[in-house]
Amino acid sequence: MAFAMGPITSAVVGLATFPLLTWVYSADDVGRIAMIQVACSFFVLIFGLGLDQSYVRHYHEVDDKANLLKNCMLPGSIVVLFAVIAVIGIDGSLLSQMLFGVESLVFSLLALLCLLCAFFSRFLSLVLRMEERGIAFSLSQALPKLIFLSLVGFGVFYKLEGFDFLLIAHTVSLTAVALILVWNVRSDLFSIQLGVVDATQAGSLIKYGAPLILGGAAFWGLTALDRLFLRNLSTFDELGLYSVASNFAAAAIVFQSIFSTVWVPTVYKWVAEDSSGDIAQEKIAKATGHVTAAVYFIFVGAGLFSWVLGYILPPEYSAVQYVVISCLAYPLFYTLSETTVVGINVTKKSIYSLLSALLALLISAIGNWLLVPSLGAKGAAVATASAFWFFLILRTEFAILLWRPIARAQLYLSTLICLLLGVFSTLYGQHEHVIMISLWLCLAVGGLFVFRADLAFLLQYISRLRSSTGRPNKTK
Repeated sequence: MAFAMGPITSAVVGLATFPLLTWVYSADDVGRIAMIQVACSFFVLIFGLGLDQSYVRHYHEVDDKANLLKNCMLPGSIVVLFAVIAVIGIDGSLLSQMLFGVESLVFSLLALLCLLCAFFSRFLSLVLRMEERGIAFSLSQALPKLIFLSLVGFGVFYKLEGFDFLLIAHTVSLTAVALILVWNVRSDLFSIQLGVVDATQAGSLIKYGAPLILGGAAFWGLTALDRLFLRNLSTFDELGLYSVASNFAAAAIVFQSIFSTVWVPTVYKWVAEDSSGDIAQEKIAKATGHVTAAVYFIFVGAGLFSWVLGYILPPEYSAVQYVVISCLAYPLFYTLSETTVVGINVTKKSIYSLLSALLALLISAIGNWLLVPSLGAKGAAVATASAFWFFLILRTEFAILLWRPIARAQLYLSTLICLLLGVFSTLYGQHEHVIMISLWLCLAVGGLFVFRADLAFLLQYISRLRSSTGRPNKTK
């Protein structure tokens, strides 16, 4: 629960922040802030050299944790130093032009500071994660958004408008969290021995982490390609609208995050305890059915009640209530694929996970290239939703090929129906609102019949929870 508080708090604060931004700042400004967020995630992925994953993988295998941290952070830090010098040396305003479409040395320097803070915060937060300091780790995830929300509120009160204030607020929030992380892990940092890096260990760490960059880059592309196409083939207005819709849909990432935290160790335990694999497969099939039902009804709920966003956001963001439905595909289809991808993980054929991501990335690139120029945010949402549906199919089929067959007709059909109606809602919901709501109502009624067994399980589970919490606990 301590570790779950981070994504939960981040989602709640995000839901509060973006409506506030839309009432005070232009869609252009909101779109530009989205670009620095995309840049930070890419910067950490590429310049981390996969060594953040190496740190996690080798943490329990070495005695000198501080030296491991140094060997993981230093190679990337050196590459970052040369990259920063190169960017500033070529053109001081280059980064600002690339991200914000504005020629400004100050904006470039602030963006660089954001990137550096994101880079170091990634490694320092992993120290808290591996030391199982759940509350401190969750705070490191939630504090950037909390500080940013506080600064935006301050700006609203004192009427500090414009992108320059938003970028300063974002920079201050990331810098503050980086400094707090330094304080939280100060004992680990003080334990680092100055001197030459252990070349043998560093080489081993890079050998393990570097191949993961390609897989990480493919998945990053799946989640960020839409914004890049909007930045280059559409307008910052459309990018801002899409960013707001994505942040509302990000509430479903809480479901994804908590489920993944519980699911991964549980499913490996099932497989380890069952030599034949039959019992584990049966449990996985049941879990897949339950998650399919959850994904289905979250889609239905979003389709029925997304109109509420029309009363929260300014009129110029009215399309968000339709775009957000397709934006849910990323967290929901990805979560569902985590239940069906077990075969790839059990057989340790991770190349198939990479292949799934690359093929889905290709579909996303083609879809965004075709749809974004004419449809803007709606086109990006449709292209990304479609790509993640194929991602689900590919992961499932590869897992079946490598391990065991599973019944999947209901999974494919129900998710395809959600995808198609989500696409219809995004593209035509603004003009065919009554038809859209009627179709989602039909899906709700049909789902009560199709998923009746899964709903019965949920009700029984809730009943057991209530009865267990209501009785005094006499056992240890």
